[in-house]
Amino acid sequence: MTSPKFPKNELQRLEAVKSYNILDSLPEEDYDNITALVASICDIPIALIAVLDTNRNFFKSYHGIPFNESPRDISFCGHTILNEDILIIKDARKDKRFIDNPLVTEQQAIFYAGVPLINPEGFPLGTICVFDHKPRELDKSQINALKSLGKQVVNLLELRRKNFILEATKTELEDRNKRLAVFASHVSHDLKSPLANITSLTDLLKQDDASRLSEDSKGYLNYIEESTTVLKDYIDGILRYYKSDELLKAKKEDVELSELAEDIKRVLVSNTDKIIAPNTTIQHINKAALSQILINLVDNALKYNDKSERIVTIAYEFLSDHHQFKVTDNGIGIPENQKDKIFDIFRTVKNDFGKSSTGIGLSTVKNLVEKLNGQISVDSELGKGSTFTFTIGL
Repeated sequence: MTSPKFPKNELQRLEAVKSYNILDSLPEEDYDNITALVASICDIPIALIAVLDTNRNFFKSYHGIPFNESPRDISFCGHTILNEDILIIKDARKDKRFIDNPLVTEQQAIFYAGVPLINPEGFPLGTICVFDHKPRELDKSQINALKSLGKQVVNLLELRRKNFILEATKTELEDRNKRLAVFASHVSHDLKSPLANITSLTDLLKQDDASRLSEDSKGYLNYIEESTTVLKDYIDGILRYYKSDELLKAKKEDVELSELAEDIKRVLVSNTDKIIAPNTTIQHINKAALSQILINLVDNALKYNDKSERIVTIAYEFLSDHHQFKVTDNGIGIPENQKDKIFDIFRTVKNDFGKSSTGIGLSTVKNLVEKLNGQISVDSELGKGSTFTFTIGL
């Protein structure tokens, strides 16, 4: 008996094998279907998909035998992976490589045919092979079928590896997002206290020393107060952005749109503002997420509005596969060349209206809408207003 040699690139080959996370994995129907098909096509009792580890052959699928691994030093497959093409042993009892081999003397492995499973990088991961207890041959169509099914096994292994990479990447991103959300929460909390102190002290200075302050000093204090407010809004916006995913977990429920609009009025609207919404019941929708979207859009509509009477209209339409909403205002509008940029996080649109923006609110809206299987767009005319149209999947 001659034990199979290791390939020259054995260390790299083993690394490639490990990248598929296939060793010691449980049986899977896709692989078992292939070995059953091979056994049927070749009219043979044993068919295997073998992956070669350091000292053993692990059988990802084993048809016709009761065990799922065997020693590599006595394996037929160890010889197969040294070739690029099929290896056929018509009668192992007459082949010097297998005389006195326990697989031949004890298991009656007389006939063997195996095709190496070569991955796209050129590493032989293992084999797809068949055994019989008597000498025999395979015809041309059976050989072609064995080779073709070997390619299908490689395709399955590649798909498996890509899925594992995707899952690992997904897990890593989820962990990073969690850590980033915790970091944002801590930073927001730690910064809010000194910001509140700055605002309070500025207000005290303005009140106590109003008569003694020059116009320039008053202007500086107003600037400090305004900058502090912008920074607070910025911090709050970051926190809302990273907490927005939590809204997606809320249960769906029926929502009265007019009642939701009244809630928004109480939070955002002054006596000179109007929010118009239809008396419509929206069935089975994520109210928490919808509320956050509308609050952000209405807040923007009021903030960037130079009219004496600020008007925001919310429209709703139920379509075949989604809910559609439109939020229209009579504000300052958005320049044509800025429409595609306003949903980018931290992106602000320059205007002469004098209102500061963090560039986070619309990004939060877009993030929520897309995760609710919807889309958002905007139509706008400078000086006349804007209409934000968004959808939410059913």
